[in-house]
Amino acid sequence: MFNPSRQDARRFFFDTWARRQQTLSGLEAVAFGVILQHPEYHALLDQAERYLESDWAPEDGQTNPFLHLSLHMAIEEQRSIDQPFGIRSLYAQLALRRGDEHAAQHEIMDCLGEMIWHAQRYGGGPDVNRYIACIRGKLGMGEEETPRAQPHDAPGEAD
Repeated sequence: MFNPSRQDARRFFFDTWARRQQTLSGLEAVAFGVILQHPEYHALLDQAERYLESDWAPEDGQTNPFLHLSLHMAIEEQRSIDQPFGIRSLYAQLALRRGDEHAAQHEIMDCLGEMIWHAQRYGGGPDVNRYIACIRGKLGMGEEETPRAQPHDAPGEAD
């Protein structure tokens, strides 16, 4: 299993931005699309030597740009393969309702962050049903409308 370090993940974004005038791989193209939606990070991505080891403290009201970009990429991947089951449709509905795909991703990102926080705080791994229920809640859908994730959605299980 591939498990990049913090520096590896950051270098990926720095390198993708630096190579923006070249042909990009599939994953780099996804990252580049995400980066383009965040012009506030462009100057930072031009300064790898300065920001490779930087920390951003949430308690100081700071957002870690690399975490933010990575969460966008995670949502893009989930949407592309419709895992957890139903996220593609929920994403489309949320984007249509908001009139903005980027705003929809930020709303889904709130749910993804909440699921990750809950898993870290209470253990037991990510709860995809909680995640999907959170997204459905943003659409005003009730719990009775929330389908349970399919067995193959559980983390760590092989397809």
